[in-house]
Amino acid sequence: MKKLIDYLKANKITEVECVISDMTGIARGKIAPVDKFIDEKGMRMPESVLLQTVTGDYVDDDLYDSLLDKADIDFVCVPDENAVFMLPWTVEATAQVIHDTFDKMGNPIELSPRNLLKKVLKLYEDKGWKPVIAPEMEFYLTHRNSDPDMPLIPPVGRSGRKESGRQSFSIDAANEYDPLFEDMYDWCEAQGLDIDTLIHEEGTAQMEINFSHGDALSLADQVFVFKRTLREAALKHDVCATFMAKPVTDEPGSAMHIHQSVVDIKTGKNIFTNEDGTKSAKFLCYIGGLQKYIPELLPLMAPNVNSFRRFLPGTSAPVNLEWGDENRTCGLRIPESSPQNRRIENRIAGADANSYLAIAATLLCGYMGMVEDVKPSTPVQGRANENRQGISLPLTLEEALAVMSESSAVREYLGDTFTSGYIAVKQADLENFRRVISSWEREFLLLTV
Repeated sequence: MKKLIDYLKANKITEVECVISDMTGIARGKIAPVDKFIDEKGMRMPESVLLQTVTGDYVDDDLYDSLLDKADIDFVCVPDENAVFMLPWTVEATAQVIHDTFDKMGNPIELSPRNLLKKVLKLYEDKGWKPVIAPEMEFYLTHRNSDPDMPLIPPVGRSGRKESGRQSFSIDAANEYDPLFEDMYDWCEAQGLDIDTLIHEEGTAQMEINFSHGDALSLADQVFVFKRTLREAALKHDVCATFMAKPVTDEPGSAMHIHQSVVDIKTGKNIFTNEDGTKSAKFLCYIGGLQKYIPELLPLMAPNVNSFRRFLPGTSAPVNLEWGDENRTCGLRIPESSPQNRRIENRIAGADANSYLAIAATLLCGYMGMVEDVKPSTPVQGRANENRQGISLPLTLEEALAVMSESSAVREYLGDTFTSGYIAVKQADLENFRRVISSWEREFLLLTV
């Protein structure tokens, strides 16, 4: 704790937000005065927090009892001194500290998304490998919406007008929200979030932020913190920021594109590249693993009912697991790069995914491909959705959960406890969704059927 305590005192922190990520990616925890935080060196929380749904409900009672102690005991949350972030928007000097979770015997809690990513990273470490990733986060800015029955509309920019039409890569359209983005960049810099390029995406008031490449766990933490930071910056400027996968009808969805490569820990060389600069066998097997196993791990990349609205045919999201060089119609794109920077971009994950789980899933798919020597399909030339080679994705959350549940590989690597718990949480979300009557049903069925 010494490094952490020194940081808190040097920055005159008065309050500490002690947080963990639940399955959805919601920050859950406690707010403590700094002296109490230092004295207790962490916090305790009930195990049931990790079986909460996005609505705040819990999973089925029978499964709840089988996965957790019936007494609803606490687990121990230990602060990670490498995951401390200032909160620039608070009145009091406040730090957010991400915690790891353990049982009373010191064993990592299996239901924890952060622990799951660390478990996958340990597989790489045992092979002498280290993943390098770079996430890209798409999101929409919208007018503040107080009625969930009303559709979202674009916010008013500096010009006093709402954006209309598609403004891909428009500098002027992005500058409409300069005051908001200036705060966002300042706040990210204060927190040590390594964000890079801001891009206006294809949708109306849709943007993208790119992160610089780096350590997988650190970047998962940064994406977790960034989502909250952007929402706070938007609220300050009287607009909303949303990472829903498909928030606006007839507009493109929002993705979390994950660039990934793997280096040898001893040499620092990219294992995706041979000595002569050509694609290595491991690179091809990594792609093969993504193609083979993404369907079985898709609920970690597309976790909500709304996630699958991105995958409608004819939209900008690739509804395939093809791969190709510089081909954005492929689910797996190989960007132009030097041999040392050779990487794969997974374009399947949605912006609504839990960053720990989406990164863990894509890295695990690649890992299994390499250790199992999985061969990929032939690379696609031209539009991938028109040249599909029989590799398909589940296209509903219900179907995806069924595929994940039946996967022996998922249970082997993620464990029965996490797999059963995660599927139960998402099935509870699905059941809640089914109870809601949509505006489409009222509009087209109310007086016609």
